[in-house]
Amino acid sequence: MIKLHHLNRSRSLRILWLLEEIGQPYDFVVHTRDAKTNLAPPELLALHPLGKSPMIEMDGEVIIESAAITEVLCAKFAPQMIPQAGTPEYNRHLEVMHFAEGSAMTPILLNLYVGRLGDAGTPLHPRIQSELDNHFGYMESILRPSGHFVLDDLSAADIMLSFPAQIAMRLERRATYPKLAAFVDACEARPAYKRAVEKGGV
Repeated sequence: MIKLHHLNRSRSLRILWLLEEIGQPYDFVVHTRDAKTNLAPPELLALHPLGKSPMIEMDGEVIIESAAITEVLCAKFAPQMIPQAGTPEYNRHLEVMHFAEGSAMTPILLNLYVGRLGDAGTPLHPRIQSELDNHFGYMESILRPSGHFVLDDLSAADIMLSFPAQIAMRLERRATYPKLAAFVDACEARPAYKRAVEKGGV
């Protein structure tokens, strides 16, 4: 049995969605952020020194990091969601899996934290907005005619890139990046995604 440790208002919704997509039995525990600090609860620290979510327990192991969890689950239960190793598609898969939590998340997190500084953060906003548009524009440019990122059906890359794409929409970039907007709409319309939201919230 797979057990997901899910944190409200976090990127672990992607893993809950993935588990619904692959149809593999799982259990999950919902952890709630501290109302004052917005930090994850200390219960997660008992499971892993970083105390972060998403986190899964499977086959006697604790696995963290969204991309690693997605890769492990797809390789074992949904290999059709990962391109064949040694192909150009697999190279793109690896590239965007790392991009989703590396390059793409840097300006997103900077925008979040600097936004809390008020006037003190004002000098940084133009550069942060430029970097956001640079990365959202890249995502828009690599979407395939099928509306997916690497394959022509839902893949691990789509699961991972759904979060930064959703952030682009929350930052009111829908008109600027219509293909990205259509991708988000298609993801959120999937029955498995709707079930994940019903179970774990957004």
